[in-house]
Amino acid sequence: MRHAIPTPSGYRVGAALRTSSGKIFRGGNIVNPSYMLTLCAERVALFKALSEGERRFSHIAVVANGRKTPFPCGACRQILWEFAPQLQVVVSNDKKGHLHTWGLKDLLPHAFEV
Repeated sequence: MRHAIPTPSGYRVGAALRTSSGKIFRGGNIVNPSYMLTLCAERVALFKALSEGERRFSHIAVVANGRKTPFPCGACRQILWEFAPQLQVVVSNDKKGHLHTWGLKDLLPHAFEV
């Protein structure tokens, strides 16, 4: 979350993607005034890992500075599915600190597949 660029929303989100070998790739959300050009923390972490040649992932943790639990958006769920349908998703916010773990297949029960 430390490297997030939340302008103009102020909503900071951080993600940490763990590879099957235990390597961690971090990402922060990068918000653009044209929200369609925004990148979520989950996709930043995934794209960093993919650009480094990683292809096997076990967990992603997502934390945010709001009062609500920061679940990955639909676009993030779909692209994570493409590379890691067995992924475990751990979510928390820094206000309450409770951890919740979900299987990606539970968060995206009818993923688009070709």
